[in-house]
Amino acid sequence: MKKTGRTASTDAVHAGQQEPRPEGAIVTPIYQTANYVLRGEDYHDIGYIRLSTTPNHRVLGARIAALERTEAALVLASGMAAISGSLLTVLSAGDHVLVQDTLYGGTASFLQQDLPRFGVTHTVIDPQDPSTWAAQLTPTTRAMYVETITNPLVQVADLEAVVAFAREHGLVTLIDNTFASPVNFRPAEIGFDLVLESCTKYMNGHSDIVAGSVAGSADMVRRVKVLHDHLGGSLDPHAAFLLERGLKTLSVRVREQNASAGRLAALLEAHPAVSVVHYPGLESHAQHGRAARLFDGFGGMMSFELAGGVDAAEAFIAALTIPTVAASLGGPESLVVRPAAAIHAGMSAEERAKAGIRDALIRFSTGLEGTEDLAADLIEALASLPRAVAGLSA
Repeated sequence: MKKTGRTASTDAVHAGQQEPRPEGAIVTPIYQTANYVLRGEDYHDIGYIRLSTTPNHRVLGARIAALERTEAALVLASGMAAISGSLLTVLSAGDHVLVQDTLYGGTASFLQQDLPRFGVTHTVIDPQDPSTWAAQLTPTTRAMYVETITNPLVQVADLEAVVAFAREHGLVTLIDNTFASPVNFRPAEIGFDLVLESCTKYMNGHSDIVAGSVAGSADMVRRVKVLHDHLGGSLDPHAAFLLERGLKTLSVRVREQNASAGRLAALLEAHPAVSVVHYPGLESHAQHGRAARLFDGFGGMMSFELAGGVDAAEAFIAALTIPTVAASLGGPESLVVRPAAAIHAGMSAEERAKAGIRDALIRFSTGLEGTEDLAADLIEALASLPRAVAGLSA
């Protein structure tokens, strides 16, 4: 584990910066050159954009490693590049992986549609019930894959049990930490082997690039890099420049989103037109105690249902004036979406029901607008619903 002795706020600004600073530049320049003078390096260390070895890549790798408290980190072209490349690194033909029951759609599709073509199988486990995991092991099980906070019900797996179980059975642990970011949780500190981030979200925080990262031991990250040198999932230097800029404000952004989301979740939970709110910061959340013990903050994402069902949800979303109806998360703009009609529309109704994703569920990603403004907008949108539509008695 890498420790700089500094806070995340300081590391987000300074970790990995070039010394001496090129031409005295305070900001890392954009190195828009495809290749560099050869100096007798190993192939995978040659200066070349595809090999993720430009100064922009190296600065980001060191900075993200400092934030994640790991030995090393690699920045890639997308969150899915980080996820797929990491799974392909630790799994080979004939291998088997245990995965939690609710995963990001791109990850689920990769597991279901792509990995079987390479002879890799998976089994879904209940992340809340460690007593059932041993029965799912096979002689070829090599890894466990989970998410810090699930989408869209923001559940928190028994993460400490995952690490303990994996160590007992010699498995590699991978975790998608996107919803938390290293500001709220650093999985390596409790023993996870590879920490994956969709840097498109909170890490960059400005809704203007797509990127991903992999953090872990120097050996594990090197293995992922070597595979990606062949796959070509490298990040463009200009996007790397934007990601480094975004990271500088990561701590202040996430702390503000934590605070704002907590206030909005409590407000919604107390409203008579709202039937349930899913947010780890609420004491009513099934894994609140676990989240409070492990996390430094509960994140900016929540989901909730209105008593009036789908009709009320659609009317409510249409009445909002500040949030944008869109998927993704982690940017300065608050976003709202009904998962069953958008990000989980590819699942059958039966699959959604099994996952607990009801048609009336609303997902809300808290941005950086004034909390008072967002609260007023939510209340006004709820108040605009006719009592019959809202599910309230006349």
